[in-house]
Amino acid sequence: MTNQDMVWIFGRIGCLSFGGPAAQIALMQKELVDDRPLLSQADFLKALSFCMMLPGPEAMQLATYAGWKLNGLSGGLIAGGLFILPGTLLIGVLAFTYATFGALPLVQAAFLGIKAAVIIIVVQAIMKLFSRTLQRTDHYIIAVLAFTALFLFNIPFPAVILLAASYGAWACSDHSTVKTILPWQQSIAPTVVGGILWVTPLVLAWITGATFLLTIGLFFSKLALVTFGGAYAVLAYMTQTVVTDYGWLTTSQMVDALGLAETTPGPLILITAFVAMLVGTAEGGWTVSLLAGLMAVWVTFVPCFIWIFAGAPLIDWLDGYPRIRAGLATITAAVVGVIANLSLWFVAHIMFTEVGTTNGPLFIIAPVWSSFNTSAALLTLLAAALLLWRKWGITQTLAVMAVSGLVIVQLT
Repeated sequence: MTNQDMVWIFGRIGCLSFGGPAAQIALMQKELVDDRPLLSQADFLKALSFCMMLPGPEAMQLATYAGWKLNGLSGGLIAGGLFILPGTLLIGVLAFTYATFGALPLVQAAFLGIKAAVIIIVVQAIMKLFSRTLQRTDHYIIAVLAFTALFLFNIPFPAVILLAASYGAWACSDHSTVKTILPWQQSIAPTVVGGILWVTPLVLAWITGATFLLTIGLFFSKLALVTFGGAYAVLAYMTQTVVTDYGWLTTSQMVDALGLAETTPGPLILITAFVAMLVGTAEGGWTVSLLAGLMAVWVTFVPCFIWIFAGAPLIDWLDGYPRIRAGLATITAAVVGVIANLSLWFVAHIMFTEVGTTNGPLFIIAPVWSSFNTSAALLTLLAAALLLWRKWGITQTLAVMAVSGLVIVQLT
């Protein structure tokens, strides 16, 4: 496959990757496995399980792995870069507009239509994942337990994945081993070169005395290392730090930042760029804002490339050990429950304008029923008609839904 083909395929994925990790994984399943048999279902699921164990946005890392698998280093750079580029550019425009004019109701109305379509896309994907991933009774049980652990008990995502992997390794009855040479040498260069590239802007900020940019870089670097389970897992921590500890933004501004970040394609963790740009604007105008946004994007996503380029060569080696392979299989089963939980969270926040959680011992999503969004419900029904009944394509549907969002919000 040529790099030109890679640009076309992953550019399309990057532009259509709305709706968070559940929808993005569904889109890649459709584009890379179903519509174009570029990856086998087994390779796709192995890579997904591996990416779920890494810090950072799993969908972006899955795209990077797919590109690496198809066309080596250049393919991985193209795939991962194009996955975040459309969202990054749009986030920059939204941050500039928000800082200048405040809230953007028309933008949010258009993207409400898009998010309604994403609900149906996610439902289709979950149905396919269930049929293709859950082949054994214990895998069904693991998926249900993973969903329950996250949805009802708010157990940390890494603990859920670790428990699933541990069960898989313990229950494995296959003691044969296909011994292959550990390709550790292939991981040295990506780790060293990537690490140098990662810290370079931080060093430059320190040398030049750009204290503000250094603070931004260090904060979002730390965030990149603890983002297990996607952006939702660290939003509370980021909000507390940005609002309470640093006093960079108000709670209202953080809510607006989350809402606008959810309307863009690409990983939700791009909210870091939006936050950094708003803080940079207040600190020193648009030059500082642009530098802060670039710093946040760099330190957030360069580690993702390092994890994949250093770790991807090890996936096939790991697959030669039955207990490890069984552990990855049970992680895949748990991921079905994880995606179901993320999807429910996503649907709740579209259908209701106010969503909280109960105060324990169970931590259940608790929408404020009076805040039910009639426009979102009507748009979801329209999306279901277009995708499930009329069998429209994703691009055509998203375009129509964006226009429909503008229209229906004005009418209701």
